[in-house]
Amino acid sequence: MANTQSAIKRLRSAKRRRLRNRVYVGRARTTIKKARQLIKAGQIEEAREAVRAASSALDKAAEKGIIHKNNAARRKSRLMQHLNEAERAA
Repeated sequence: MANTQSAIKRLRSAKRRRLRNRVYVGRARTTIKKARQLIKAGQIEEAREAVRAASSALDKAAEKGIIHKNNAARRKSRLMQHLNEAERAA
């Protein structure tokens, strides 16, 4: 456990930040999962909209510094690859 007042305050503020950041990470993860499920099911139109939502969620997380911008770009790229493959197959 922290001994100094500053360390105790850092624990409190880190907890607040962690809870705030989890909202953005969870939202991105959920939208990506929905998009992948729609792609797998072959529902291309709905999947296209879901990919757009996932891309937006990843951009917001990267903008706030919760995930690295290259991490967001990589995930968006992979999601678009899956979507494009599904569109070609359909």
